Amino acid sequence: MAGRIRDEDIALVRERTAIADVISEHVTLKSAGGGNLKGLCPFHDEKTASFTVAPARNVYFCHGCGQGGDAIKFLMDIDHLSFVESVERLAARAGIQLRYAEAGPAPVRQNQGQRQRLVAAHAAALEFYADQLRTAPAHKAREFLAERGFDRATAQQYACGFAPDAWDHLAKHLRQKGFTPQEMITAGLAREARSGSLIDRFRRRLLWPIKDLTGDVIGFGARKLFDDDDGPKYLNTPETPLYKKSHVLYGVDQAKREIAKQGRVVIVEGYTDVMACHLADVPTAVATCGTSFGTDHIGVLRRLLMDTDGFAGEIIFTFDGDAAGQKAALRAFEEDQKFVGRTFIAISPDNMDPCELRLAKGDMAVRDLVARREPLVDFALRQVLSRHDLDTVEGRVDAMRRAAPLVAKIKDREKRPEYVRKLAGDLGMEIEPVQRAVAAALGRTEAANGPAAVQASVDSPQSMVERECLKLALQMPALAGPMFDALGPEVYRHPVHAVVREAIAAAGGAASAAAGAVWIEGVRDACADLAAKALAGELAVEPLQLEMEPDMRYLSMQLAQLQLPGVMQRIGEIKSKVQRINPVSNADDHLRLFSELLPLEQKARALREQAVGGL
Repeated sequence: MAGRIRDEDIALVRERTAIADVISEHVTLKSAGGGNLKGLCPFHDEKTASFTVAPARNVYFCHGCGQGGDAIKFLMDIDHLSFVESVERLAARAGIQLRYAEAGPAPVRQNQGQRQRLVAAHAAALEFYADQLRTAPAHKAREFLAERGFDRATAQQYACGFAPDAWDHLAKHLRQKGFTPQEMITAGLAREARSGSLIDRFRRRLLWPIKDLTGDVIGFGARKLFDDDDGPKYLNTPETPLYKKSHVLYGVDQAKREIAKQGRVVIVEGYTDVMACHLADVPTAVATCGTSFGTDHIGVLRRLLMDTDGFAGEIIFTFDGDAAGQKAALRAFEEDQKFVGRTFIAISPDNMDPCELRLAKGDMAVRDLVARREPLVDFALRQVLSRHDLDTVEGRVDAMRRAAPLVAKIKDREKRPEYVRKLAGDLGMEIEPVQRAVAAALGRTEAANGPAAVQASVDSPQSMVERECLKLALQMPALAGPMFDALGPEVYRHPVHAVVREAIAAAGGAASAAAGAVWIEGVRDACADLAAKALAGELAVEPLQLEMEPDMRYLSMQLAQLQLPGVMQRIGEIKSKVQRINPVSNADDHLRLFSELLPLEQKARALREQAVGGL
C-alpha cells in the first residue's frame, strides 16, 4: 500500500522498544517473578493486579479484560493513536529514521496528515462553539436545552455548542489557529461565498458534535432555533473525508462500551433522544445523523455487538407511533435480515419520542419503553394486517398475500412454522393455505437471490473472519506478527483455511516474514494441496474488509473473533455434560466440569471485549 511505513522499520521499532519503559510511564509495575512485571490494568477498573508485562518478549496481557499486544498497540490504546502515529512516536523515542514505501498513484501518508489536520480543526471548532453557548446571544439555545430537561452540566457533558449570528466568526478563529481556507472547506466547517470570501457553514444554530468510535469530532449537527431561519430544521456537516453520514451514529463514542458489555443497542431518531436515554440509564442508545438507518450502520453495530453465528445480541429500534414511524419500522424489518441478532421495536403508547417521554413521565418511563420491546416481525405483521378488513373473505386473503412474504423473510427458519400458525390464527384461516402462501413467497425470494444466496450461506461470518486473518498474515506479516502465529490451525474450522495456516507456519511464520512476493510464494510452495495453494494466491491479492490501513487494534479484533466460536462451542459441550451428570453420585466429575467451565466463560468475556476493539 502506497505511503506505508516499511515493514522492516516496523520490525526494528518493535525490536528496539523496551515495552516496560513505555508502560511504566502510565502504570506502576512490580516484579511478578519469572522476569515478568505486574500492575493495575489501565484499561479497566480492578482491585487485584492482573496486567502482566513480559519484557523478554516485549508484550503485555491483562488476564482480567483480555487486552494485550506490544508497545505499538499499548500506545494506540492508551493515547488513542493510529497505528502509524504510534510507530512514529516509538521510532522518535528510539532514534529510528522511518522510511515510507511510495509506490502507487497517491501516497497514503499525505491523506493521513490531512486527517490529523481535519480532526484538529474540528477540535478547535468544538471549543469555539462550546464557548459561544455561554454567551448572551446563545440564550435561545440554552432555553431549547432547558425546555427538554437538559441542564448546563448535561450540555457540557455532550459538548453542545452555539454557532453565533455572524458570517465568518469561526473561519476567523480557525485562521488564527493556523488552519488554511482549504482545510476549513474540506472539513465542512466553512464554504466559499459568491464573492469568494470564506463564510461559516453553521449560523444561529444549536450544535451537537458528532464523533467517531475513537472519540474524534468529525462533524456537527445543527438545529434551527429562530423562525426567520429559512434553512432546514436540522443541518448536518456535508460529506467530507472524515464525515460519511451512512457510517456515522451519534452517541456511539459514549455508548460503545455498554453496547459491547450488554450485547444490546437501542436505535433512536435524534440527538436529544440519545441524551435522554443515556441520562435515563439506557446507555446503549445511538442515532443516525441526517439519513435513514442502513447497511453501513449495520456494519458498525455488528462490530460492536459481536454479531456473529456464535454470539447474537439485541437490536432495539424506537420509532414514533405515527405513520412515518411505522413506515420506518417496516423499512428496518427489511434490514433485519442482515443482523444475526434479534431485532425488536419499542413504541411509546403516547407516541412520544424518548426525550418527550422522559420530560413528561421521568427516567423510569424511558427504561420501561425499552423493557416493553416486542419482536420486530410481530410489529411488522400487525401493521400489515391492520390495513385490511379481516371480517371479509377478500380482506383476509389479501392480508395473507401481503403478510406471507414477511414470514418468508424471517431469517431463523425454525421460527417460520410458528409464525405460520400465528398468522393463520390472526387471520382466522386454516393453516394449509397460509403454509402454501409462505412457501410460494419463500420460493420467489430464493429464486430472486439465485446463486448469490447460496454463496452467502457458504460465506458464514466465521469463514469470513478466518479469511481476514489469513489475509493479514499473507499481506502484512509484520503487522500480524506473533499475535497471529500464537493461534494454530486448530482454530480454523474451514479445512482449506487450516491447510493454509499450516503452510504459513511451515514457511517460517508471520513474525519472521517480510511482505512481498517471496513471502507469498514461500507460503504457496508450503501448501499441502492445490486447493490451498490456489486460495493462498487469492487471499494474497483480495482486499481487506477495511477502508483504512489496518492496525494492531483491527488485528486483535479479528483474532478474538477467530477464537470465540470454538470457546463458545466448548462451553456449550461442558454445560450439556453438566446437565446430564448427577451432582450427588458423580460429585468429582461434576466439580471437574465446573472448574473447567469457569475459566472458559472468563475467556469468552475477554474475547468479546477484544473483538470490539477493547472497548
